[in-house]
Amino acid sequence: MVRIVLVMHEPMGAAFSACAEHVLGRRPDMTVFDVPPDGRPEDLVPRLEQLLMEHSADETLVLCDLYGATPFNIAVQALKQGMARGLVAHLITGTNVCMVLKALTDQSREPEKLAERVRQGALRGIVSADEACCNP
Repeated sequence: MVRIVLVMHEPMGAAFSACAEHVLGRRPDMTVFDVPPDGRPEDLVPRLEQLLMEHSADETLVLCDLYGATPFNIAVQALKQGMARGLVAHLITGTNVCMVLKALTDQSREPEKLAERVRQGALRGIVSADEACCNP
């Protein structure tokens, strides 16, 4: 089973986790690593790497909120270090609720396929809904 890890601006990871629990009716099987506003990357990179390496036998999908933002940069550095030690992982940014739910419901799939299915789930979740509400 692929392990899901959210690395996001605090409190987004916790909020996504709570939303997933509400929708799925169970506590989601994922790890949340929220980055506080005053978090220092030099302190957080080793903590995230340690967290990732705790289950390094499991392939990991890391979901971040914003490409290029501090949580993303922390994740990139931690993943590089973890992968040098044998961690197998994939990283996707731009996370939305559809992505989190897709990752959790397809968790047993192969990691490469899961990463692409999660990305596609995000795209399918973006819908112009004007016809449903705004066009007479």
